[in-house]
Amino acid sequence: MEFRHESVLLNEVIEGLNIRPEGIYVDGTLGGGGHSFRIAARLSGEGRLIGIDQDADAIEAAGRHLTVYRDRCTLVRNNYENFAEVLDSLGIGQVDGILLDLGVSSYQLDNAERGFAYSQDAPLDMRMDQDASLSARDIVNSWSREELTRILQEYGEERFAARIAEKIVKEREKAPIERTGELAAIIRTSIPMKMQEKGGNPCKRTFQAIRIACNRELEVLQNSLGGMIDRLSPGGRIAVITFHSLEDRIVKTAFRTAENPCICPPEFPVCVCGRKSKGHQVTKRAIRPSPAETEMNSRAKSAKLRIFERNDDPQS
Repeated sequence: MEFRHESVLLNEVIEGLNIRPEGIYVDGTLGGGGHSFRIAARLSGEGRLIGIDQDADAIEAAGRHLTVYRDRCTLVRNNYENFAEVLDSLGIGQVDGILLDLGVSSYQLDNAERGFAYSQDAPLDMRMDQDASLSARDIVNSWSREELTRILQEYGEERFAARIAEKIVKEREKAPIERTGELAAIIRTSIPMKMQEKGGNPCKRTFQAIRIACNRELEVLQNSLGGMIDRLSPGGRIAVITFHSLEDRIVKTAFRTAENPCICPPEFPVCVCGRKSKGHQVTKRAIRPSPAETEMNSRAKSAKLRIFERNDDPQS
């Protein structure tokens, strides 16, 4: 299957990164290379793009897509949480821009065998890195009822989390739950029909929660943003596209903390903690897709773009 991913907020990202022709840019979620292609097109021969993705299919597809700019592109199969090691291995200190386009790609959703979609019956997998040891099958069949309830509540914001977790545990005692169709059926029988009729597929929240847990998505994001801001050169920018409130909350908090890191009590007349601002939020409010874009790509509806710019003074 061809690796396909609709690049969300493409023009807004390119404009927001304020690309310098001779700059160094990192696409931490390379995917099919849609955003990276446009970034590379803005670079001169002295510029450089580092594309990172943990999905081997994405690296292969992006390599083909970026062939025309191969002189300025370096693609690395890795998780973006290891971006500092990647840069160090390439002898790169600071960079002029970083992009994260979070969540699951259209290819991963549409390729049934990857096990991300609740609308197609396939083996339970959901690993973005197919060499990773933990799969959705492992979570569903081995995690405790309490742990399943927790992730469904925290990562899926599912009000029927306890009922779904209890049903999963009961069913797996009969036989291992191996396929997405089996899990989807369990979810549907755990949620009252009148609630299912109120809108949306009842499986969406549970599948999202298990996918996030399987790939440690929120943990990786939480642990990466601060370090990424620190590797920006003066005037450099980081742009992050999120697709649900949990991701957006993490990005918002990280950018706000980087802009206003002072921890002094509000009654103090002057700051004594010594923490200095690292820059400012270019987007005080998240940028949303236009109606035209969401009409063309329904998966863009929940997207939000936030951008942070590093201080011009590298000592601040």
